[in-house]
Amino acid sequence: MISIVLINKINPLQDRRWARLIARHPLGSVFHSVEWLRALQQTYGYNPLVFTSSPSTDELADGIVSSSVCSWITGNRLVSLPFSDHCDPLTDDSHGLTPMIDAIQAYVRNKRWRYFEVRPLNPVAFSSSFSKLRETYIHHQLDLTPSASALFKQFHKDSTQRKIRRAEREDILCKEGRSESLLESFYKLFLITRRRHHIPPQPLQWFRNLIAGFKDALQIRVAFKGAQAIAAILTLQYKNTLTYKYGCSDPHMNNLGGTHLLFWNAIQAAKSQGMTCFDLGRSEVDNTGLITFKDRWGASRKEMSYLRYYPGGNSNSLDITSKNDWKLRLAKQIFARSPDTILRAAGNLLYRHIG
Repeated sequence: MISIVLINKINPLQDRRWARLIARHPLGSVFHSVEWLRALQQTYGYNPLVFTSSPSTDELADGIVSSSVCSWITGNRLVSLPFSDHCDPLTDDSHGLTPMIDAIQAYVRNKRWRYFEVRPLNPVAFSSSFSKLRETYIHHQLDLTPSASALFKQFHKDSTQRKIRRAEREDILCKEGRSESLLESFYKLFLITRRRHHIPPQPLQWFRNLIAGFKDALQIRVAFKGAQAIAAILTLQYKNTLTYKYGCSDPHMNNLGGTHLLFWNAIQAAKSQGMTCFDLGRSEVDNTGLITFKDRWGASRKEMSYLRYYPGGNSNSLDITSKNDWKLRLAKQIFARSPDTILRAAGNLLYRHIG
């Protein structure tokens, strides 16, 4: 006799069972959190949706969270999750995963949306109807259980350790918090860094919404040489993990080691608060400089691949980036030369269409 699993849909911003599930599930991360989902909705209008096999009368036993990205520029799709480095399906039963995936696929087909994208950090047995994206990533995380002195010894001597000591000799001052002045210093450096990468910055309101939601769990750390901000990082704390999400710097001051000192301070603070993992996030596989930077902290690495389900089955015909690479290159050249006001306006306009 074939058993039929009924899949329900819930709003994780309204159903308190979702927060309880991710708090107790070993794969629950900051990117599953209500605070992250609410900031996505407030800033970009992405409405969150969880598919679960649990009935409304029971505690949640599993769930796949996603957000709808609806755009007249890039099309409508379901993503798990936008602007998130990773987001694992929360299930302890590989057999229970299939009904939820089937329900999501049917949902996307009925909506006539372009695709469903999932971003697992850990291997998941998805069906052959999913395609791996061309882009692959390297994810780094640092085990914080050794002592601070043991951690420092495992840092690269001629790079990481030396840069930290250089920053200390230079009397680099590090400030942390969530004040408007720290956010302003961070965002100025963020704009410089995004311009260097030829892409617009995410809206300032995105960071304000993160600060309002995460409160003490969010820290902006800024390194100063005298009165000048030279580097900054933004971290998020969830359960036993500190997640590095954004970093930026003045390239003319990178030799002073401000970024390295900020990371070291964040590591020591995390250890003092009992955290056991420092999530350094994803890096594009061809970004060898960033990968090397993270390697030199002694972090372990894992390769990640995002997956998509295309209702039509033809991923090539729907791959905007591969068809319009020349347009992306042209846009990057324009962004590199645009005034700050234009660059910020572009970010305010475009990011809600990217997801």
